[in-house]
Amino acid sequence: MDLKNIKHPSEIKDLSVEELQQLSEEIRSFLIENLSKTGGHLGPNLGVVELTLALHQSFDSPKDKFLWDVGHQAYVHKMLTGRTKDFDTLRKYQGLCGFPKMNESEHDVWETGHSSTSLSAAMGMAIARDVKKEDNYVVPIIGDGALTGGMALEALNHIGAEQKDMIVILNDNEMSIAPNVGALHNVLGRLRSGQRYNWIKEELEVLLKKIPSVGGKIANTAERIKDSMKYLVVPGMFFEELGFTYYGPVDGHDYEDLFKSIDYAKRTEGPILIHVLTTKGKGYHPAENDKIGTWHGVGPYKIESGESVKKSSGGPGWSKVVSDTLMQVADHDEKVVAITPAMTVGSKLEDFKSKFPDRLFDVGIAEQHATTVAGGLATQGMKPFLSIYSTFLQRGFDQVVHDVCRQNLNVAFGIDRAGLVGADGETHQGVFDISFLRHLPNMTIMMPKDAQECQDMVYTSLNHQDGPIAVRYPRGNAKDHPVEGQYDMVPIGTWEVLKEGNDLVILTFGTMIEGALDAAADLEKDDISVRVVNARFIKPLDAKMLRQISQEQLPILTVEEHALQGGFGSAVLEFFEEEKGAHPFISRMGIPDRFIEHGSVDDLLEEVGLTAKHIQNEVKEIVPTKEKRA
Repeated sequence: MDLKNIKHPSEIKDLSVEELQQLSEEIRSFLIENLSKTGGHLGPNLGVVELTLALHQSFDSPKDKFLWDVGHQAYVHKMLTGRTKDFDTLRKYQGLCGFPKMNESEHDVWETGHSSTSLSAAMGMAIARDVKKEDNYVVPIIGDGALTGGMALEALNHIGAEQKDMIVILNDNEMSIAPNVGALHNVLGRLRSGQRYNWIKEELEVLLKKIPSVGGKIANTAERIKDSMKYLVVPGMFFEELGFTYYGPVDGHDYEDLFKSIDYAKRTEGPILIHVLTTKGKGYHPAENDKIGTWHGVGPYKIESGESVKKSSGGPGWSKVVSDTLMQVADHDEKVVAITPAMTVGSKLEDFKSKFPDRLFDVGIAEQHATTVAGGLATQGMKPFLSIYSTFLQRGFDQVVHDVCRQNLNVAFGIDRAGLVGADGETHQGVFDISFLRHLPNMTIMMPKDAQECQDMVYTSLNHQDGPIAVRYPRGNAKDHPVEGQYDMVPIGTWEVLKEGNDLVILTFGTMIEGALDAAADLEKDDISVRVVNARFIKPLDAKMLRQISQEQLPILTVEEHALQGGFGSAVLEFFEEEKGAHPFISRMGIPDRFIEHGSVDDLLEEVGLTAKHIQNEVKEIVPTKEKRA
């Protein structure tokens, strides 16, 4: 069967097990070959090939609803639903999305990108199905890592209590983005090594029913005997006590095993959980032997060796600058501790963990818990640094408000991936954190222009004694190298002038500074003198400098790689509104009021109008060129 000719999953319905096995190998070869060019989530998808094929042969999508938790393991699902031909555009600008996307296919019934949402959404779909008196299966597929998220546990509790018909597939590969942690992970570990007690229960029931009527008392207690066997065989009672029928563990790469378990589930009323064991990265040696999550999501690579194909990037990664500084400061200050919600690898904290194993706390996929743990540490005089992606911090917002800011606790937030992140797309763009943090009392927000200033800001955040403070930093690499061990406190609420000018002032920070300086240099050719200010503190603003600009009656252009609504430019507008005096002319540039999809950062900056050329054109709209003045 030609993969590129598959238009609908119904086309695999009649394939034999042998034919499915052959198709599995073709799919793995296709993924390894194509992702070596585009990059993407290789490990998760290699692990779910047989599971995805078995699900599509056993159910009728889109009537039956597949909800892929996180969604990074839905590549095979995309291939079976007619999108194989588009895989050369995967994660590229205006190409195939790396996550389920409703506007791509009717088979994508739930859009994801963050973990632990599938069970709650599945419950909503199951309720709707029953209210409308429809007849279909609802099948969420959730990983063992995502199952540790608070939302997933809340959903399990609700589904079990309501006893809604639902087939939950627990895809257990012992890893999420990185090796999983926590007590629930240990429970699943015991389940992996246990026997399959559902089959034993069935066999026991058959034997009991063969007893003649003379053994009526035994027959009457058969159900109790059968259920009591659960306690003797495996610790699957964790799910059973929540109201689920537990089935497993099942070999996720054995078609006969998968079909038998799915058939059992379809004949069982109420919620059932099938515990499927898979191997992440199966079929590709470098990914299959990855123990730290390197092959979870990758850029282009050489197939033969697994070696990454990287463009020259100049300086160190921003995350590495932060983690190295954190480690250097912790070397001299025993109160410094680091916290991460399952992002030890992503946030480059492996070295910190190795050097200070008792001062790095990976709390799993639990952003709310991570935030409040940091608050608790702060109450005891510790110096917690919560390293968290901008897009994941959204999930801990109430805890930032209620548990940290309200109590004015000295918690340092390292907001990783701030700004446009590129190929991961709209679920991961870090363009909202200023808006949801800036209005919170007691919060301080800053962003560095280069690696040295980043190092200084991390040091400042750990020694700030006046409430919560956040340092934002982007994805990718800095263009310079910091001086190791050399860091100074950055005076809170102070900006710096990077280039003088007397026709207009550009207020910007972080990733936008380079473009602003380039635009200002080009504008000199048109005799337009632009002052460029590194507005490194988004909150508090540099009131002294803003008042000076107002006295000079210079127009202001704010530029930010962040949503315009509630962002830095809004803060400048609010400042002058509160001043009640003469306001300078203010124009703002930033991310428009819509979600930004996937593509390279350069493509996305061009799309939203945040390149040096766009800045230059905006300045010319405000300040007449020498030709117009003549």
